[in-house]
Amino acid sequence: MARKKNNTNLTELLLECVTQPDPMLSMLEWLCTQLMEAEVDQQLGAEKSERVDSRNGYRSGYRPRRLDTRMGTMYLMVPKVRQGGYIPFFVTERKRSEAALIQVVQEAFVQGVSTRKMEKLAQSLGIENLSRSQVSEMTKGLNEQVGEFRNRPLSNTVYPVLWVDALYEKVRVDGRIVSMAVLIVCGVDETGRRDIIAVEPMAEESRDSYSILFQSLKERGLAMPKLVISDAHAGLATAIRESFPGASWQRCKVHFMRNILAYVSQKEKKTFAAVLKEIWLAPTEELAKKRAYDVMDAYGKRFPKAVQCLENGLEDSLTSYAFPKLDARKVSSSNMIERLNREIRRRTSVVGIFPNEASYVRLVTTYLMEYAEDWSVSRAYLSQESIEATLLIAA
Repeated sequence: MARKKNNTNLTELLLECVTQPDPMLSMLEWLCTQLMEAEVDQQLGAEKSERVDSRNGYRSGYRPRRLDTRMGTMYLMVPKVRQGGYIPFFVTERKRSEAALIQVVQEAFVQGVSTRKMEKLAQSLGIENLSRSQVSEMTKGLNEQVGEFRNRPLSNTVYPVLWVDALYEKVRVDGRIVSMAVLIVCGVDETGRRDIIAVEPMAEESRDSYSILFQSLKERGLAMPKLVISDAHAGLATAIRESFPGASWQRCKVHFMRNILAYVSQKEKKTFAAVLKEIWLAPTEELAKKRAYDVMDAYGKRFPKAVQCLENGLEDSLTSYAFPKLDARKVSSSNMIERLNREIRRRTSVVGIFPNEASYVRLVTTYLMEYAEDWSVSRAYLSQESIEATLLIAA
């Protein structure tokens, strides 16, 4: 792609940077901005506002992104792209260091680490001269980005499939250490890509808390989903039925199996689990039900409570068969969001006990923002064709 001649007077630019408090950091910030603009132009096949037939995408404004460097901290305005997303190559390369630094600062808040020790920890990551004011500014910057992410409008995107789950961590509240839930909702959009659409702290998992969560999603513009996947928490299941009338609910088959196996002796679990798995491996709903009934007949006297549990929840665990075009392995369980939660727990384990709710939400959301960015430029989780077919079936 031919680029227009850059008429920027380099001497004027350098003199302008020299007048800044940190000339080298100012020049680096300018360079990063130019690199991002050039990279987006290359990705879209056209410059900003340029009208050409070869254009393969459009810009959609900017988003703030904090970047730590050895020269200091910069707040860049990263170009947004409507389809496919955009992450600067230099941000991707430094993402692990940035996450590690955030972990250090958050842990320091919790443990009451001295500023001097915080500086030493930061220096080990290549960040020098980390002061209290910088920590405060870092927290402020994160709060702004977290708030924007958690409250962004959803009216421009349709999410036909949702996964819902809760993440628990220890948080200090009014001088006491409590187990606090963060309710997380992931969705798949019309192109089949995953996104994180809700990160909401709640004192507990209940019908009321989930109802509040779903109401806030609708107020942000969430369209009626076609399929919602979760475990069988009574309050959650009720809130889904009440908040999304007409949507189908898939009971996570993995959690369902665990519920059933709770009534089976440890010695028999492995064998019985292998028998149960065959139910959800069936290619059709009819065959799945036949296998389930065969299990009930064969094991009714041996494991009566387990069989009763299977019978009571069977229908809800087979809902995904009503969406034949979707990948059954991905929509019959909440494994996707469970894996995400495990990764978050692994990364938050360095903190131990969070000093307050705000620090908990800030750190969890920051990590989830990274995953959302990765998902926006990665391969689709479900094929676009299967999503389109699902929307037609449920219409």
